[in-house]
Amino acid sequence: MPLTSAEFLRQFTLTNELVDRFLDPDAPNWAEFDPELGYMHRSNFMKDGVDGSYTISRFSGTGERRLLNFADMPCRINTYGDSFTECNQVSDGETWQEYLAAHLGEPIRNFGVGGYGVYQAYLRMVREESKATSADNVILNIWSDDHVRSIYKWRWLHIGKNWRSVVRKGLPGRDVSMFHVNPWAHVRLSVENGQFEERPNPYRTPSSLYQLCDEDHVVDSFRNDFEVQALFATNGVTDVNIRVLRDVAGTLDIPGDFTTPEATSLTASELLENCALRSTFFVLKKAQEFATSEGRQLMILLSYSSDQVTNAIRGDTRFDQELVRFLKDNKIAYVDSLQKHVEDYASFGCSPQEYVDRYYIGHYNPRGNHFFAFAIKDEIVDWLEPKPPAYYSGPSPTLDALANTLT
Repeated sequence: MPLTSAEFLRQFTLTNELVDRFLDPDAPNWAEFDPELGYMHRSNFMKDGVDGSYTISRFSGTGERRLLNFADMPCRINTYGDSFTECNQVSDGETWQEYLAAHLGEPIRNFGVGGYGVYQAYLRMVREESKATSADNVILNIWSDDHVRSIYKWRWLHIGKNWRSVVRKGLPGRDVSMFHVNPWAHVRLSVENGQFEERPNPYRTPSSLYQLCDEDHVVDSFRNDFEVQALFATNGVTDVNIRVLRDVAGTLDIPGDFTTPEATSLTASELLENCALRSTFFVLKKAQEFATSEGRQLMILLSYSSDQVTNAIRGDTRFDQELVRFLKDNKIAYVDSLQKHVEDYASFGCSPQEYVDRYYIGHYNPRGNHFFAFAIKDEIVDWLEPKPPAYYSGPSPTLDALANTLT
């Protein structure tokens, strides 16, 4: 039965028990509270890996995933992004950073956080690059869905119902709660001037999360946001605020069709995707300016879901062609792994589905991370100066540091 906007949002109200567990430092949780970015990772042992295996994810006191290869050497590459950067569903030594580090002969830090959008990963980069663990070379890895996450105030409203109750098997009696998508800092399109504006996390204290257990508060606080109205439109909510969608359409100069619920749904999806991609352009300009001001090199890696790889193999038009064009036009170094997959598939004699099953278990499996590491390897080597020890071609501080560990 169709729902009103209030009825729809009341389904997403949190419970006191869920918030209690999330805030409990002794409970087996996948994440812990962060006042700016909503949450950060905790170390975990849980059954979510390839062939039904357990995975071991450990994080250092400085926040990055545990370094293994060449951890005793100076690090000059830091990586940021979502779970395809963090490398969810594999153990510490099976991340693409560790595969690549083992090959290059120098460490690579992994500051990825599952669920982050482009903006949240950028904020994490700004935070970490002000610390002693900063690096001369920073990589921002953007995955398929990251664009839209940047404009979500509360991603919890937008994820599938089954995901919201996920508990994964851990140690005996220590099953892991996956709750993590509490509100965070985000960007918002201004319909007055057409510019994106940075917005802080509206729930910056642990106690403030209990407001999300109040149905009336949830309805009043989120029902008028553009991305929520788009959600209403695509879910058949009966009282969509067409004015909100029409204002965004006018700001983005996109002709919208609001004549029927079906047309409104299609328009809302188009507006959301377009707004999300433009927000990424805004964030990338900020990242480029930040890197330049701090004397860092910036590289963008483009990662994709198994469905998008399958579509590309079949020759479908990619949804983010404007992003590729933006990177080229703004002379931002990048690696397009979608094209790398298409080229790799040409070496196989299997179906597109059989191909992606080799590499994905939702996220990349260990074989997928190995593929990704070597898909980006040549561009990384060309980008680095001086060259990494494995590609030594003259005096190199990294090679000197490695030599010192061998004596």
